[in-house]
Amino acid sequence: MTPAAILLALLILPTSVTGSGVALPHIGRDTDASLAALQWVAHGYNLTFASFMLACGSLADRFGRRRMFGAGAVLFTVSSLASALASDVLVLDVMRALAGVGAAALLTSSSSILAAAFQGAARTRAFAAIGIVTGAGLALGAMAAGTLTDAFGWRSFFALHAALMLLVLLAVPLIDESRGASSARVDWAGTATFVGALFLLMLGTVEGPHWGWGSTEVLGLLAGSAVLMGAFVMVERRVRHPMLDLKLLRNARFMALCLIPVVVTFSFVVLLPLLPNYLVVANGSSSRAAGTTMLVMTLPILVTPLLVGRLMAWGLTTRGVFGLSLVCLTAGTGWLAVVLRPDVGLSALAGPLVTLGVGLGLNFGLVDGAVLTVVAPSATGTAAGFLNTLRLGSEAVVIAAVGSALVNLARGRMGEGLSRFPAYGDGADELANRVNAGDLTGPLTSVPSESRPEFSDFVAQGLTDAWQTVLWVSAAICAALSVAIYAMLGGSEPDKGQGTEPASAPTAAADAVPR
Repeated sequence: MTPAAILLALLILPTSVTGSGVALPHIGRDTDASLAALQWVAHGYNLTFASFMLACGSLADRFGRRRMFGAGAVLFTVSSLASALASDVLVLDVMRALAGVGAAALLTSSSSILAAAFQGAARTRAFAAIGIVTGAGLALGAMAAGTLTDAFGWRSFFALHAALMLLVLLAVPLIDESRGASSARVDWAGTATFVGALFLLMLGTVEGPHWGWGSTEVLGLLAGSAVLMGAFVMVERRVRHPMLDLKLLRNARFMALCLIPVVVTFSFVVLLPLLPNYLVVANGSSSRAAGTTMLVMTLPILVTPLLVGRLMAWGLTTRGVFGLSLVCLTAGTGWLAVVLRPDVGLSALAGPLVTLGVGLGLNFGLVDGAVLTVVAPSATGTAAGFLNTLRLGSEAVVIAAVGSALVNLARGRMGEGLSRFPAYGDGADELANRVNAGDLTGPLTSVPSESRPEFSDFVAQGLTDAWQTVLWVSAAICAALSVAIYAMLGGSEPDKGQGTEPASAPTAAADAVPR
C-alpha cells in the first residue's frame, strides 16, 4: 500500500505543472483575469514548491516522514478543492501557492519513506518506478487538462487532483513512520531569506511589463531580492546547520550538473505552460488539441531514459550522454523557432518537439544520480536538495520572465498596426495580455464580423514574431550554457557504472532531505 500511495501522489504533482498552462485560457475567460494574475496560477505553485522543499525535508527528518507526508497530502487536497471552487483569480493564486507547499512536503517525505522502506535492488526498482511515474505525469498532464477543461470546465482539473489525493490520504495510516538520525534544527533564517528573495524576484519579473522596468516599485522589488539573497548567504555562512553548504558552489562538476536543469528550463519546461496558449490563439486549436500536441514533446521522456543504458554500454561516457542531451535541447529550441508560424501543423511541430523530448529524456534522472558521484558522501543530501531547488526555482523565474517578454514583444509588434482596427478600443497592452493568456475570443467581440479574419491573422502574426524572438534568445542561452557545462565536466568524469545508471539515478531523491 505504501508504494502505491506514494506513486499516486507523485503522479499528481507534475500534472499540476504541465496541466495548469492548458487550463489558463479557460480560467482567464471565466474570471476575466489579466495575464499577470493568470500566470500566478502556475508561478505560485512553482515558487512555493521550489522554496519550501528544503525546509519540508528538514521538518520531515525531525518530526517524522509519514507525518509530513500526511500533512502535505491534506494541504494539497484542501487547496486543490478550494481551487476548484474559487470564483476570484486572486483566491485561486493563493490556493495554488498553498498546493505548492503541500507538493514540497509530499515530494521530500515520500522519497525518504521509500528509502527507509526498501534496501538494495528493491530500493532501485522503487525509485525507478518513481522516475517512470513522474515522467508519465509530465507527459499526460497537458492532455488530461485539455480533455477535462474542454469537456467539464477548468474546475474539473483541480477537483480531480483533490479526489485522487484523497485516496492517498486514506493510505497514510498504513505507512510506517521514520525519522532522520540528525537532531539539527531547521534553518528558519535561511529558509525565510531564500523564500523572500525568490518571491521578490518573481514578483518584480512578472510585474515589470505592467509597472515599467524602470519604475520605483519594480526596482525596489529587485533590490529587495538582492538584499535578501545577500542576507541568505551571510546566514548560511554563520549557522551551524545551514540549509545550503556554500562550499558546494566551488565544486565545478557539481555546478555543471546543476546547470543542466537550467538548460532544460529554457528549452523544454518553459513551453509547457505557455506554448498551448499560442496554439489556441495562432492555430485556433482547442485546449484538448493543444494538450495533445504537447504530448508529442513529453512522451519521449518515458522511452529515452531506457536508451541511456544502451548508449553507455556501447561506450558513450556519461559526459557524452549529457552533451548529446544538451545538443538536442538547444537544436530543438532553434528548430521550433524556424517552423513556428500561424496555422502550423503537427507534422511541422513534431520534429522539434520530439527532439526536445529526447533531449530531456537523455538526462532525466541521470543528473540526480551523477550529483552523488561528484560530492563527498556527507554532502549528498545538501547536494541533491540544492539541485532540486535550483531546478524548480529556475523554472519559476524563467517562466515568469519569458511570459513577461512575450507580453512586451507582442505589444510592440501589434501596437503600430492596431490602428487598422479602430473598432478595437482596448489598446495594445490589453490585447497582448489577453492573447498571451490564450484568449482571442474576447478581443474578437470588439471587432466587426467582416474584419475578424484579418484581425485574427494580424494577432497571430504579431504573437508569432514575439515567440520567434523568445525562442532564438532561449536557443542562444542554451548554447552558451551547454558549452560551459561540457567544459566544466571535461577531464574529471567518474567512471561509468559508478552510480550513474538511469535506473538507479532517482535514488538521489531520497537524499534530497537536509541532514
